[in-house]
Amino acid sequence: MLSMHLLSEYAEICTGHIHLRMDKLDWNQLRAFLETAEAGSLSAAARKLGLTQPTLSRQVAAIEQRLGVTLFERVGRAMQLSSTGMDLLEHVRAMGAAAEAMNLAATGHSQAVEGVVSVSASDAVAAHLLPPLVQQLRQQVPGIAIEVISSNALSDLLRREADIAIRHVKPDQPDLIAKLIREATAGFYASEAWVRTYGHPRSADEAARLPFVGTDRSGRFLNYLRQHGLPLSEANFSCYCDHSVPHLALVQQGLGIGAMMDEIAQNTPGLRRVLDEVPPVRFPIWLVTHRELRTSRRIQVVYEALAQGLAAPR
Repeated sequence: MLSMHLLSEYAEICTGHIHLRMDKLDWNQLRAFLETAEAGSLSAAARKLGLTQPTLSRQVAAIEQRLGVTLFERVGRAMQLSSTGMDLLEHVRAMGAAAEAMNLAATGHSQAVEGVVSVSASDAVAAHLLPPLVQQLRQQVPGIAIEVISSNALSDLLRREADIAIRHVKPDQPDLIAKLIREATAGFYASEAWVRTYGHPRSADEAARLPFVGTDRSGRFLNYLRQHGLPLSEANFSCYCDHSVPHLALVQQGLGIGAMMDEIAQNTPGLRRVLDEVPPVRFPIWLVTHRELRTSRRIQVVYEALAQGLAAPR
């Protein structure tokens, strides 16, 4: 890595009340801060940098002491950025990218991209749609590794829980970049064995006498199905599961009708579409990242590849 002094002997970072002359800080300390912020823990950052955890901790503490601020809040073993740390991170990441670009240009590899990019998605998307896209990315850009974060909660990109998120609602935070990829659909499916037992129901009225696989016991899913025109009650549910993989397995086992994304169900052997006359559920697919992360070449590559790969049903 090129010395930060070569970037600018008199460069300054201005973050709120912090005014830092770069010639007063060691780049190793800045990089320790950067890697800890991106990894989320001292142990993970230390492994990446090839340092011991105590050495890395001293480097981070040295920056905090020099600035007279707290850059991280220690939450168990995790390192959570403070508001001041988040402000500083944007500038340090930009300087690190500039230094890396200079190094790559000097060695003739300015287009090379490598590193880890974390992608958060619902468990259904993570289990069924992302794996072939990750495989395609690895073939095209073998230097990039994808960390898949499977979560039905909305990952907080502002707190660096993920670099990129696949969401089904549009974020309202101004610092996030969101791209609407397409509108997806979900329908109602049952196993072939279930259809042999119960027949092939087509209308909403027929659903009232049939078993379903639910997603929760709070009544939220039941209320949604009622609003969608299905006259159901709690008595219709034979079982519940709020994660897509075991939910699908319960449907395959013949325990009831399940609602699932059409392209997932259609690629799963042994499932039949039922309640054909009931309109499909429509929902958007948004691709989201933090504005400053678009300056990262590897995140740009993954973002664009995901946008292209998710654009058409697989």
